[in-house]
Amino acid sequence: MYTGKLIFSQVMAHLPMQDFRCCVDRYNGNHKIKTFKCLDQFYCMAFAQLTYRESLRDIEACLRAQSSKLYHMGIRGGMSRNTLSNANERRDWHIYADFAQNLIQIARPMYAKEDLGLDLDNTIYALDATTIDLCLSVFPWAKFRSAKAAVKLHTLLDLRGNIPTFIHISDGKLHDVNVLDILPVEAGAFYIMDRGYVDFARLYGLHQAGAFFVTRDKSNLKYRRRYSRPVDKSTGLRCDQTIVLTGINTSGFYPVPLRRIKYHDAKTRKTFNFLTNNFVIPAITVADLYRYRWRVELFFKWIKQHLRIKSFFGTSENAVKTQVWIAISAYVLVAIIKKRLNLEASLYTILQILSVTIFERMPLNQIVTKKDCKMENNDMANQLNLFDKTLGH
Repeated sequence: MYTGKLIFSQVMAHLPMQDFRCCVDRYNGNHKIKTFKCLDQFYCMAFAQLTYRESLRDIEACLRAQSSKLYHMGIRGGMSRNTLSNANERRDWHIYADFAQNLIQIARPMYAKEDLGLDLDNTIYALDATTIDLCLSVFPWAKFRSAKAAVKLHTLLDLRGNIPTFIHISDGKLHDVNVLDILPVEAGAFYIMDRGYVDFARLYGLHQAGAFFVTRDKSNLKYRRRYSRPVDKSTGLRCDQTIVLTGINTSGFYPVPLRRIKYHDAKTRKTFNFLTNNFVIPAITVADLYRYRWRVELFFKWIKQHLRIKSFFGTSENAVKTQVWIAISAYVLVAIIKKRLNLEASLYTILQILSVTIFERMPLNQIVTKKDCKMENNDMANQLNLFDKTLGH
């Protein structure tokens, strides 16, 4: 029988603890704290993510029911909902934001060589935002509408591995396009965006930074066609044009030519008009790139369903951001474990298995791969078999 570490401890063993300590020291997270330090807080919140806890009371009840195992889980401080609530309210959320970025830097190279089915070596990002509705009377700082509150999760997703590389948490009033002002731009990378990000002054900034973008045009776009390239209409392509903008403002905001590609999707019977500043890649690749943008929406749907960010454990801005960043850390940590242990199961499957086995004592890869544990007969070699008739009396 395996009597090693708890599954939870095996998962947390993949955390870069030196990086965590640096993040805590950077913001004096443990200043004048004797018990329930930042690591205890992180472990409790990560436990809540991995086991789908719904509230602070829920976390407290589950952990106290397993109080004899808390030390082996790494939780050294006394656990209570008030202690955890105070930590979420007062400990600087930047600690966990920085640590999540460290995990992201570890995970991204692991997925860098994943094949997307595109003949491109460039990094490909999808940019989008999701809104999490809140109660205005409970979250007055998260302004959205006159009688409604919300937070927005603006995310830049690396499509190789579906790893979030940039996350900005704002109130619901911040328009999506404003995130382009603070977005870190990587020269040579592709940024896939929907029409909500069409702001030609900001898109020209991406162009000047050496990045490529793929987006959809708006129905009122004013432009003049300079010339067209031949296309294979059997692939769904309808035209591949070089255009210049002629609108009163847009012509000045984006003064260089753009590429406009019209594509008809036979499955959905919809026609799309794409805009890009890349004139080299095939026209059909532009359509394929935009199709991959749906991965970021699937990412939002996935984390809303399987990570605890729809119901928050605290009401302050600090508590909400702490919970979101630790949720992202849990997601990226499972992605790291998946690669390190060469697990074929999806992230969803791994998290589902972890949620019901977190207090078990068996090898992590054995639980996920469903391999049967073989009993070793050597452990019993020195014991007499009472029913062996060949033994002497």
